[in-house]
Formats: sequence, C-alpha cells, structure tokens
Amino acid sequence: MKKWLQAFRLRTLPLALASIGMGAFLAAASGHFNALIFSLCALTTILLQILSNLANDYGDTVHGADGAERTGPSRAVQSGLISQRAMLRAIIVFSVLSLASGVALVYVAFGSFGEFFWYFMGLGGLCILAAITYTAGKRPYGYAGLGDISVLIFFGFVAVLGSAFLYEQRINWNYILPALSVGFFSVAVLNVNNIRDIDSDRKAGKKSVAVRLGRKAAVTYHKLLLGLGLVFSLVYVATYFAAPQQLLFVLVAPLLLMNARAVSTKTASEQLDPYLKQMALSTLLFVLLFGLGQLL
Repeated sequence: MKKWLQAFRLRTLPLALASIGMGAFLAAASGHFNALIFSLCALTTILLQILSNLANDYGDTVHGADGAERTGPSRAVQSGLISQRAMLRAIIVFSVLSLASGVALVYVAFGSFGEFFWYFMGLGGLCILAAITYTAGKRPYGYAGLGDISVLIFFGFVAVLGSAFLYEQRINWNYILPALSVGFFSVAVLNVNNIRDIDSDRKAGKKSVAVRLGRKAAVTYHKLLLGLGLVFSLVYVATYFAAPQQLLFVLVAPLLLMNARAVSTKTASEQLDPYLKQMALSTLLFVLLFGLGQLL
C-alpha cells in the first residue's frame, strides 16, 4: 500500500480540490450549493488526479523522462517498486472509477439522462483522455510543451466553470476571472515541476515550456503567472465589490512572493522540490480565502 500511496502523489490533490472548490464557493455565494454534488465532484476530481499521476509515472518512465539521471523524487515504475503491467492495470481501474463517479455526479446534478447529462459525460471523457495522454501513449502532448495550456483549460475553465454549472445549471461568464486566477496558479505549480526537471526533460526530449524557454525565461514566466493570477482576482473583486472581506485572498501574496523567490534563487532540484507542494497549498489557501470573502 505504501508504494501505491507514493505513486498516487497525494501532495498534488490540494490543487485539484482548489479548482472545484472555487466553483463551489462562487455558486454558494450566488445562493446555489448542494453538499452531495460537492462530495461527488470532489471524489471525481481526486480520482482523475490520481489517474493523471499514475499515467504520468508510467509515461515518463516509458519515454525516458524518469530515467536514472532524474534528480527529482523517484517514481514508482522508474524505481522498480511497481511493474509497468501493474501500473497499466491501475490506470484502467482508475479510469473506470473516474467514469463511474462522473456518471453519479452528473446524474445527481441534473436528475436525468437528458441533454446536459451527455454533454458532461463527453467532457468527462475528455478529462480522462487528457489525464492519460499527458505523458502516456505514442504522442503524449506533455512532451510537445502543451501541458501548460491543458492545465489552464482543465484546472481553470473546466473545473471552475464546469463545477459551478453543476450547481447553477447555467454558464456564468462572470466567473471567467476567478477561473483564470486558479488556472494560472495551477500552471505555476506545473512550471515549478518543469523547472525542477528541466535538465532531465531536455535529455529525454520532453519539450516542456520550461525547456523551450530556458531556465531564466521560465523564471520570468513563473512570476508572470503568479502576478496575473493575483491581478485577475483583484479585478473580479473590484468589479463586484461589496465589502472589504472580499480582499481576504490578498493574505496569500507573501506565499506567492516566497515561491517566486525560491524559483529564482534555488537551482538544485532537491531545494526546489518542496516549493511545488508549497505552491499547490498556496493555491488551495487562496481559494479558501477568496471563497470565504465572497460568503461573509
């Protein structure tokens, strides 16, 4: 069980929960919330994130990004703790579990197998496909440098606007700015990971955005992501300002500055690795403070 928990990469789960948490907070602030929908949404999100982590573990080993020269945390397949065959079986199991949880979620949200149900099932299928093909398969899109745009789409727009739709049953375009904030912070988490692994990724032919930009430009890109994430949330609050507590999320700014400084100054992988978790937790804290500010 310990080796599987390691492969699940539990430290990545706060980021996934932050995305659907933002959608829940926004819907609750507008008078729409359902505890059962939130529970199923959280379960589906966790299953999808674990599926993505397992597929990433398998794919990076097969394609060589998690080779012997990698200096980050060891992976389950690369280190031999879990065989490729066992990991493939786990990927299938979590694909089925994600689909089953998604079916239950969408049915509870809409109460029937109507038009919205099938739209969301198609979206769920895309989420599963995106989770698997990031680094697995013959032509993984993560190796072409498309991981950042994928994270922005799925952790930002799909997670926030999609989860809010489950409560309100309408697309609320006013939520675009909070979705962008969560999306950019989520991309920043991936960017910390890619800067940490920049040397091993380059040797393996994984052309992440960090590899394509080079370390110096990737650090500037990271600061831009953090700044834009904060700015978009400030613009949203300024647009719908009602009370000072809506600015509670500004308290996360020192943590973002700490992360930006670490990415700028720490070059060793083992020094930078803790800041991947720190960025994920900072994003979750941002969502909690932002959401509370909307509800209070």
